[in-house]
Amino acid sequence: MTSSAPDLGADDRESYLTLALTPGVGPERLAILLAAFGSPGGALVAPLAFLGTIPGISPSCARAIRSTRRNAGGQLLGAVERLGAQVLLPFDPEYPVLLHDIPSPPPYLIVAGRLELLQRPAVAIVGSRDHSRYGGEVCRRVALTAAAGGVVVVSGLARGLDAVAHQAALDAGGGTIGVLGNGIDVVYPKANQRLYDAIRQEGLLVSEFLPGERPTPGSFPRRNRLISGLARVTVLIEASVRSGALITAEAALAQGREVMVVPGPITSATAEGTNGLIRDGAAPLIHPSDVLRFYPEADGVSSDRPTPAGPQGRVLALLRHGALHVDELAGSLALPPGKLLGLLGAMELSGLVRQDPALVFSIDPLMAVGRPPVRA
Repeated sequence: MTSSAPDLGADDRESYLTLALTPGVGPERLAILLAAFGSPGGALVAPLAFLGTIPGISPSCARAIRSTRRNAGGQLLGAVERLGAQVLLPFDPEYPVLLHDIPSPPPYLIVAGRLELLQRPAVAIVGSRDHSRYGGEVCRRVALTAAAGGVVVVSGLARGLDAVAHQAALDAGGGTIGVLGNGIDVVYPKANQRLYDAIRQEGLLVSEFLPGERPTPGSFPRRNRLISGLARVTVLIEASVRSGALITAEAALAQGREVMVVPGPITSATAEGTNGLIRDGAAPLIHPSDVLRFYPEADGVSSDRPTPAGPQGRVLALLRHGALHVDELAGSLALPPGKLLGLLGAMELSGLVRQDPALVFSIDPLMAVGRPPVRA
């Protein structure tokens, strides 16, 4: 299935979802059935004997199709609509292009929030639930830098570094996508309720699970392949040898995506998995701005565009007249101080501005002469 397939009408959308919900019918068999019948509705009404003659459709799968509830797709669409969410099919223009390239792409996605984030460049940032202070600080800096540069931060809305990455992206005024291992209406863990609400309002929630579905141990590897699948690069920050974050990195490698790893102390158990990936050839992330090497379209990355666009460009335009206190910048830009500090922090990490005592900011001297910052 590819995004070049024709749009489905309302009835065919319901029939497609009914097929997708049928036990034993995965993405591969969906493609086989659509190719054989030309429409999902045709597959649902096909005689059992004929279904059994189609290569790739087992007798048990054929029986499941004939006995499936014909209104299952319509019921799912109604339930999702009542939640204020929507269903994306692989034929929809909003369906993420990158997911077409992964093994077994989800036959549907349930989403809530800012759909346009699915069309922007994204980085996945994952790591340990039980992270160190060092890991939390590095995660926050990487996410701030990415978000302030216009790159969407994708993570799994788990406690620990997932939550740190999401919150940092929100603080920078950037986009973030939370990929759930449960139904779109289920908050897990409950401690992330406020973050869940903020992402639904300012970012995007994505799930391939049915509404109301609770997480199980098997649901997290499924979620992790989508985290990496939505992103051009996966950044791993602190992970033990048994960390679920390593599954995300392995999924990224299987999908042909870039993986960057933050080195950690060799005495730390939470760095054992990440350091092992570096030993085996993964690219180390030494500075937060390193990740932007893979995003030439991000603000402030291209040497042909020394003045970034968007909020970063507005900050630099004001600072070209001289150093300013954060309150003066906030007043001129009409930005809340918290979000402005997140943006300035990311710009400082990227070498665009520097902070003097008492929250006074100025343009980094290297930027002032039109040269990109040089990192040792």
